[in-house]
Amino acid sequence: MSVPRPKRVLFVCIGNAFRSQMAEAFGRSLGRHLLAPASAGLSPVFELPEGTLRVMQEKGIDISAQFPKSLSSLDLKSYDLIVNMTGLPIPSLSSVNARNWIVPDPVGRPDAILREVRDEIESLVMGLVLELRKQAEPPERIRLKPKLRGV
Repeated sequence: MSVPRPKRVLFVCIGNAFRSQMAEAFGRSLGRHLLAPASAGLSPVFELPEGTLRVMQEKGIDISAQFPKSLSSLDLKSYDLIVNMTGLPIPSLSSVNARNWIVPDPVGRPDAILREVRDEIESLVMGLVLELRKQAEPPERIRLKPKLRGV
């Protein structure tokens, strides 16, 4: 039996600075072998904010190698799922498998809010990982108990 390829999941937010970067990192950390995560933004920032790096490091996840990317530079049809965290409708997502996650934008907020957003995203990504794990499992086979004769 062949091992299914990881699902290509793109997480999108506005600046690709906080939410989508966190989701990409959690996808990589929690969804090994199930997810091939990426992230992008509608209007990406130039570099990741220190707060994003800091609160993810508190979870033991180093995202210093990640960088902001533009949604317009990607082939959206190459993804199995796109998770929209912008809070806005994105017309270009209408022809792909997409879902919306309502997660507050922490731009300009203190670290306490960043941590709340981070923890919410971690929970959402874990739910997605569990959903994909369930889809990847073969259906449970029913085993019949043999009848014993003469008993």
